[in-house]
Amino acid sequence: MTDTVATSPDASLSLRDITRVYQGPPPVTALAGVAMDLHGGQMCCLTGASGSGKSTLLNILGMIDTPTAGAYLLNGQAVHDLDERAQAQVRRTRIGFVFQAFHLIPHLTVLDNVCLPMMLNRVPVRQRREQAMAGLEEMGLTHRSTANPKSLSGGEMQRVAIARALVMSPTVLLCDEPTGNLDRRNSAAVLDVIQGLRAPSRIIVMVTHDPEVAALGDMEVVLADGAVEKTRIRTHDS
Repeated sequence: MTDTVATSPDASLSLRDITRVYQGPPPVTALAGVAMDLHGGQMCCLTGASGSGKSTLLNILGMIDTPTAGAYLLNGQAVHDLDERAQAQVRRTRIGFVFQAFHLIPHLTVLDNVCLPMMLNRVPVRQRREQAMAGLEEMGLTHRSTANPKSLSGGEMQRVAIARALVMSPTVLLCDEPTGNLDRRNSAAVLDVIQGLRAPSRIIVMVTHDPEVAALGDMEVVLADGAVEKTRIRTHDS
């Protein structure tokens, strides 16, 4: 058993009959036989009513939760079968998270917040600061590197969170309602950033309740009662 997920130039993600049952009493089936295939460069939007299974599915994709049954393959490797140590390694290095509530550490500077994933992975100090500054530059926020997160606008905080999610060059970027706390102008700016992150080496999965946001994805997976109700494939003019 290897400690890290296999890597390849083009990312791939496959779910095979994923089921998640929470023991009761009574037992609750949060996911029931979910299957999907995603490839590098794609953005998939998860939609559905509250309680449909979106959060549970996102937690399984992020390896925060484990399926009761089924298989999760990332770049061809069955990551659901890895032991806890190996799963933690995959989670730290191959998966990036962007949350609705930003989850920035308030007593750290913007730069130190972006450095956090690299600290957990024991990247040398000089290297992590250089990579963090490069990430902030990509987000147009180098001038805010020494700022406290509390002094940022909502849009700036979300761009810092995106920079933090990207510093380990993840295979999968998971976005949980990333515009949910933003006004229309900042939402549009953050969505432009996320759309610009498509790459052959990266898959983006975004949970949203907004049909206009869902329409930006290459694929929309609609969940209902823990199952895939429908899948919409969209093509976008280049």
